[in-house]
Amino acid sequence: MSFGDPNNPYGQQPQQPPQGQPGYGYPQQPPQGQPGYGYPQQAPQGVPQQGYGYPQQPGQPMPGPAGTLQANNGYINVAGLGTVELATMGRRLGARALDAVAYGILYAIFSAIGLAGLVGASNTLKDCDPMAADYTQCVNDNASAGAGIIAGFFGALALFGLIALLYEWLMVSIWGATLGKMVLGVKVVKESTGQAPGLGAGFIRWIIPMVGSLFCGLGTLLVYLSPFFDNSGKLQGWHDRAGSTIVIKK
Repeated sequence: MSFGDPNNPYGQQPQQPPQGQPGYGYPQQPPQGQPGYGYPQQAPQGVPQQGYGYPQQPGQPMPGPAGTLQANNGYINVAGLGTVELATMGRRLGARALDAVAYGILYAIFSAIGLAGLVGASNTLKDCDPMAADYTQCVNDNASAGAGIIAGFFGALALFGLIALLYEWLMVSIWGATLGKMVLGVKVVKESTGQAPGLGAGFIRWIIPMVGSLFCGLGTLLVYLSPFFDNSGKLQGWHDRAGSTIVIKK
């Protein structure tokens, strides 16, 4: 009497699957010419394979119209540019700080010029003796010198404002970036075209923070911080929305 396999307490022989049929619990081979269930399928010949769930490379087109965000990972599809990366708020505020330094240097230069003009004009003032024959002429000369001082002061302010306007407005409108933005690799583009904003949109984008400066500068600060409040994920500030622009990493 044979007890069979000692590991098989019942002494039964393991059953073999019927000929031509797969055994229960054994991995089955897919029928010839058909993909196996649960096995990775190969793409048809001539169709490129793409990894599921992997982000596309910047600069490559992605599905969806212009302005479509890619999984809220900081990339956006822009017409004419493909998939590009949005500029972070750190870069944007850093570029604004560099531009503020440039403004400060210009302001210091014009202030020095204005101060020199004031000193020179004040030296032309002289005491007028009421008993002198040229008293009337002396008073008129002093009045002219005072008017010159006031005109020089406001002229310096106007020139500084003009340069500030041309610096921010024209550079962003034509090239999409100021010096600070160029240094940190930030560019302003039209969301619909991917090109520089142009004079119209660039002026709208510039004038909104300037209007905010009338409220003790708090309005300007809020405009520059407004991208933090954008729920669309595009980091558009109020001035960006008005000019239909976005800020990207160059």
